[in-house]
Amino acid sequence: MSGGLSNPTSTLFIFCFFLIAISVQARPPFACDPRDRATKNFPFCQTNLAIGDRVRDLVGRLTLQEKVKLLGNTAAAVPRLGIKGYEWWSEALHGVSNVGPGTKFGGDFPGATSFPQVITTAASFNASLWEEIGRVVSDEGRAMYNGDMGGLTYWSPNVNIFRDPRWGRGQETPGEDPVVAGIYAERYVRGLQGNEEGDRLKVAACCKHYTAYDLDNWSGVDRFHFNAKVSKQDMEDTFDVPFRSCVREGKVASVMCSYNQVNGIPTCADPELLRKTIRGGWGLNGYIVSDCDSVGVFYENQHYTSTPEEAAADAIQAGLDLDCGPFLAQHTETAVQSGILKEASIDTNLANTVAVQMRLGMFDGETSAQPYGNLGPRDVCSPAHQELALEAARQGIVLLKNHGPALPLSPRHHPTVAVIGPNSDVTVTMIGNYAGVACGYTSPLQGIAKYAKTIHQQGCGDVACSDDRLFPGAVDAARQADATVLVMGLDQSIEAEFRDRTGLLLPGFQQDLISQVSKASRGPVILVLMSGGPVDVTFAEKDPRIGGIVWVGYPGQAGGAAIADVLFGAHNPGGKLPMTWYPQEYLNNLPMTTMDMRANLAKGYPGRTYRFYKGPLVYPFGHGLSYTKFINTIAEAPNMLAIPIFGRHASNTTITTSKAIRVTHAKCSKLSIQVHIDVKNVGSKDGTQTLLVFSKPPIGLWAPHKQLVAFQKVHVPAGSLQRVAINIHVCKYLSVVDKAGVRRIPIGEHSLHIGDAKHSLSLQASVLGVIKS
Repeated sequence: MSGGLSNPTSTLFIFCFFLIAISVQARPPFACDPRDRATKNFPFCQTNLAIGDRVRDLVGRLTLQEKVKLLGNTAAAVPRLGIKGYEWWSEALHGVSNVGPGTKFGGDFPGATSFPQVITTAASFNASLWEEIGRVVSDEGRAMYNGDMGGLTYWSPNVNIFRDPRWGRGQETPGEDPVVAGIYAERYVRGLQGNEEGDRLKVAACCKHYTAYDLDNWSGVDRFHFNAKVSKQDMEDTFDVPFRSCVREGKVASVMCSYNQVNGIPTCADPELLRKTIRGGWGLNGYIVSDCDSVGVFYENQHYTSTPEEAAADAIQAGLDLDCGPFLAQHTETAVQSGILKEASIDTNLANTVAVQMRLGMFDGETSAQPYGNLGPRDVCSPAHQELALEAARQGIVLLKNHGPALPLSPRHHPTVAVIGPNSDVTVTMIGNYAGVACGYTSPLQGIAKYAKTIHQQGCGDVACSDDRLFPGAVDAARQADATVLVMGLDQSIEAEFRDRTGLLLPGFQQDLISQVSKASRGPVILVLMSGGPVDVTFAEKDPRIGGIVWVGYPGQAGGAAIADVLFGAHNPGGKLPMTWYPQEYLNNLPMTTMDMRANLAKGYPGRTYRFYKGPLVYPFGHGLSYTKFINTIAEAPNMLAIPIFGRHASNTTITTSKAIRVTHAKCSKLSIQVHIDVKNVGSKDGTQTLLVFSKPPIGLWAPHKQLVAFQKVHVPAGSLQRVAINIHVCKYLSVVDKAGVRRIPIGEHSLHIGDAKHSLSLQASVLGVIKS
């Protein structure tokens, strides 16, 4: 015998090569795969052509039967064109999730990095962190796609306004403020989609649920039957803001319409919302998708149309491109055949979905040769990604109370800690909803155990805390320990999708457990609250025996480590509440179904969110303490700014009796002010200050009490000072909306304030340099 076959190494090499060859041959080819000689020369496969030309070629080759099978989330294969089936539905709210059928875990991908729930991340008020999380999530999503375990179209983020504190899905949102929600949408989407040259996408994000969707199931009213009655003022001033930012600034590839009706029309059948606003007004470059089965919902539940074919036609003609569900695939062909829908309308909508797939590289052949083709299992749950999840949890934790101060705890002075409560040793609870399989967990008990010896008692069997049989063990633990940490709050059994809360108090006997343990504890008592929505803990705020209260939201896979780092001072908390914490009495005679944002005190209506509610609070929007003390000073800011008006609007009629200029009449492009703020850390610990800049406009009738116009974080070492420059776009952030839904810039004195620091800014109308008062 001769040659290398007698060499064991050579034999192994040939055997491995043979296995690889079999694997490659057995794997179905990608669309436009060079190995597929029948399809590789089609114009839609030519990457040197413009995407629009490629899309037209592909859609033009499809039969009507093939087209309708591409209208649902589970898009059918078109074998004669070399096109595989594709599952559009994947989720990435705060990490790659297995909620949608497009993503699965196992094999080389047993889990993915699970970041804190969005409401917790929002509390960081750190826009660069939001974008970095998006970048990491899309790295992991691309890696899973390359491993045939996921898709590239993620129906995230949720940027609805957290309007009512009872909403079970408020945890998924960036909170109640439209500016925060808009900036979150922009930055998270940028992180997910990448900053590719041209039109390329890393993954395709989706801002949902458009619009006025913030009720799931309350007092017999569910989202499938709810008609949200929204004024033009509230639509422009509140509900549209994050979606407009998502499309215009974030350049998102998709928007999802919601289940509910708005002013009598299902959102997924409303051409004013879809075709005119999202695509026409805001310039969506991408596709519009329905919430899952919502086309069927407006036919079967809302009885908006008489036949399913009419429902399919209405949705497509309104501008819906893709159905999450089978409804359009089942009824669109019949709609065309009956003459109520033109096939050309389907072509237009398919062009939007196919274009996104092409921007993702799904018609460019083998993925390994494409951007991100090298991402694989090593890029999922990497040490760097898990460290970012920990840092995000730290930054999102909010210190609500620190009497004494009781915090931080000290391993030397508190060597034994009683860890008590139904959430004291949880894992899955920490990642909230729309989560996947985490890389691993550190529970609060495990985190605290790294700093001190622990005595663990749950006190309640679960968060419902329906009996007090476990109380004695918890009380005894508190008597023995040097400090007591109570980890209480909520979980998905209390607040979740299709589960709105009935009240704001802690469930069951939780308050009794906290009070009994606090009386018995021989050391400081710290209350840690795990929840997505606000909780009325007025009793704990007023109880001097409870030295500290910390809100952690749902802090993600590393939540326990982050909680312990804050409790023991390894991290100085800098988070701020992204939503108002109301007392239970706020809900008296306040239906979730009333959509008005502004108060009507004559009718006993209190208004919603910090912008329009004036009344008793547990904690205000933006509240959050630190272990050090900061002093903010406005060092430099303009006292007056002239608003240039386009010549054709220069008459006095432009300036209304309410002294406000239409934004569309002003030259807005570069109209901004810069505020310089000195932040001095006069305490003994390094810390990060979260600067929240509010504006109080001069108009009182229909303007908010105040509104957030900018935010920024700055790290300041103990004893030092940092100067921060903040730009405020006048037309975007200092404008208000009148009752007709017209955005205007109020003329007169605007009061800017950052904490106790205040500055007065006078805005005046200017025509060719002439000031008009």
